[in-house]
Amino acid sequence: MFLCFHSQNSKDLISRNTMKIELLWVVLFTILTIGEGRRSTSNACDSNDLKGLTIFKSRIHVDTSGRLDSWSNETSCCKWKGISCDNRTGRVTEINLPGLITTEDAPIQAEMKGLLSPSITLLSSLEVIDLGELAGLSGTIPTSIGFHLPNLRKLVLYGNRVCGSIPESIGKLSNLEELVLHENRFSGSLPPSLGNLKNLNRLLVQSNQFVGSIPDSFSNLTNLVHLDLSSNSLTGHLPQRIGQLQVLKELDLSSNLLVGEIPPSMANLTAISVISLDTNHLEGPIPFPSSFAQMYSLKILRLQSNHLTGKIPSTFGELVSLQRLSLADNKLEGAIPSSLGNLSALSELYLSGNRFSGQIPKSIGQLSQLILLNVSHNLIQGPLPSEMSSLRNIDTLDLSFNRLSLSSIPKCVAELPTISRIYMAGCGIQGEVPEFLHKTPIQEVDLSDNNLTGSIPTWLGNLSRLYILNLSKNSLVSKIPDSITNLDQLVVIDLHANKLAGSISQVFQIKQTFPFESSLTYVDLSDNSFSSGIEQIGVRPQHGIKFLNLSSNMLQGKLPTSIQRLESLESMDLSTNKLGFNLPEGLGNLSKLETLNLQKNRFNGSIPNGFLKLRKLKKLGLSDNLLVGKIPGGKLSDFPKSSYSKNKGLCGKPLKPCNKHT
Repeated sequence: MFLCFHSQNSKDLISRNTMKIELLWVVLFTILTIGEGRRSTSNACDSNDLKGLTIFKSRIHVDTSGRLDSWSNETSCCKWKGISCDNRTGRVTEINLPGLITTEDAPIQAEMKGLLSPSITLLSSLEVIDLGELAGLSGTIPTSIGFHLPNLRKLVLYGNRVCGSIPESIGKLSNLEELVLHENRFSGSLPPSLGNLKNLNRLLVQSNQFVGSIPDSFSNLTNLVHLDLSSNSLTGHLPQRIGQLQVLKELDLSSNLLVGEIPPSMANLTAISVISLDTNHLEGPIPFPSSFAQMYSLKILRLQSNHLTGKIPSTFGELVSLQRLSLADNKLEGAIPSSLGNLSALSELYLSGNRFSGQIPKSIGQLSQLILLNVSHNLIQGPLPSEMSSLRNIDTLDLSFNRLSLSSIPKCVAELPTISRIYMAGCGIQGEVPEFLHKTPIQEVDLSDNNLTGSIPTWLGNLSRLYILNLSKNSLVSKIPDSITNLDQLVVIDLHANKLAGSISQVFQIKQTFPFESSLTYVDLSDNSFSSGIEQIGVRPQHGIKFLNLSSNMLQGKLPTSIQRLESLESMDLSTNKLGFNLPEGLGNLSKLETLNLQKNRFNGSIPNGFLKLRKLKKLGLSDNLLVGKIPGGKLSDFPKSSYSKNKGLCGKPLKPCNKHT
């Protein structure tokens, strides 16, 4: 926990509210200064500078860099580490104590714990304050900062625990060029006085807790090059006159609560290179570019996760510098304009989660630099244009859940030479698992929710780079091939809702990438007809598995004690099988388990007391078994009756009380 102290003016600080330890430091340095009578007066600290720095140090109780140790041996504070002075006046002009220190060997991350003292306002000649990335530094910005530091050009406090609001007086810092406050705990609204800082070129306050609207006065910051207000809780509309920021290159207002339409004036941002307005509640059409040859420097445009409507403007084809375009998760409609084929520099195109219809335009084949194309979850129809085979650099292709009605994977996809991630779920694909995958450097495959038949091919075991395999919701038969044990990079395997049978042991015998654990994290083999292999769970070290679903199969036997070795497990569902015997006590060692579903099996005996150790458990299903005895109590008593129902021998809260013979 930390306290967010409200700053006071410097007069109050120096008088009755000054801490005793601060006074001791001042007295000590005054004595040292008198004792240095033989030293040239040009080397002595200005008394206000000395006092301000001394008090600043007294508020810091941890400094892992040791830089503040040098502040006690010299009366000339200009020789102290992190301090710079004006050669003519001898006044302190810079406090440079960033957390990341560059050394000859390697960068060092220093830590400085304590409060940001208001005494810094005593250093009236300060031009630079850089205390960035000092994670333990807390406190507030002095409310009087704008009245006492008229020369300040740079204020850097990012990556700390500084809190409170930005003081209104900051608008008095007419020379300020950089205000960098991101990744702190600031709150309150952004003061309109920030609009007075005509020399400001960087304003970065992202990842705080700011609320309220963006002041209209921000449109006056005509020298602003980089503006980042992202990841706050800002509300209201975008400033209508935002287009006046003619030299602005980077604009990030993402992850807020902004509403209303995008102002048309945004098309006037002639120097803009990056626009991120994603993850807000913006609505209406995309108003830019409103004519040809506008925003010709724009390279990155992120508008995803809003409520935008209408069509993609045909003028988008004039954004000739565009490299990344994301319009995903909006309410856009109509056809994908063929003019997008003019974006010769485009490398990533995200159009998923909209209402686009028609066919993918043939001009898509002109995007020779395209690495990623995602048009999933739309209303796009087939056939796919043969020109897609010209995408010679494509790495990731996602066509899932459209109205493509593909009977097989088209040749234009099969001939893509660099494809490594292919997502074609819900595309109506029929026949066997396509053999062209055998000839690609494939890493991720999702062909779920199709009409695939036949068996899982043995050559899948040769895909040495494969780490996601999703063939769920098909009609695959036979067993899991033994060759799958060679997939030592596999992270996700999802084969649920097929007609597979035999053993599941192959999945738990996958070779290890590291000496002590495999990569496997997510396993879903549910809704099949597997009957054996349960005894292999946990025999090999597979500490990384977090999700395990083997429900709705025909598994028999007892749970092995080795299952407790799945120490990362967060969710396990073994329901609707034929498993029996006692529940292993070791299940209680799965300390990260949040969901445990063992219902509709044949487990007998009592519920192990070890289950009381499952402190993170949120969902428990033990119903429809042969369990007996008293429910152990503790947190287990807090689950509903449905967690234990249809076990005739169970009693105790939340079921009926046990009799004295139980």
